[in-house]
Amino acid sequence: MQTSFDSDKRKLLSCLCHGAIFLSTTVLSVGIPIAVYFVSDDPVVRNNAKESINFHFNVWFWALLIGIPIAIISFITLGIGGFLLSPVIGLGFLIHWGLTIVALLHCFTQPDEPFRYPFIFRVF
Repeated sequence: MQTSFDSDKRKLLSCLCHGAIFLSTTVLSVGIPIAVYFVSDDPVVRNNAKESINFHFNVWFWALLIGIPIAIISFITLGIGGFLLSPVIGLGFLIHWGLTIVALLHCFTQPDEPFRYPFIFRVF
């Protein structure tokens, strides 16, 4: 028995999972793809939800790994170090948002294929 899934629903749920990363400053943003993972029975949507969860973990990991030393350097140098290292922070946001936009475009243009973020570690 072949099961077909609604393409519009697949696009919406997949984009919702990947777009949740824009709310990554709130720890609750990972709840969106987790909820979609458990509610959906579509294998593509579930794969996109898992990939989004992994991307959340990666963004938080790199933000801590890079953000804590920058905060310490900025505190020690009375803000000068943080100002000098702000291009690193900008590059991080560019990568973070850029990959998310690429994922969203992929979900719109190729809804039958799950998106895989490059260069991330996968916990889930």
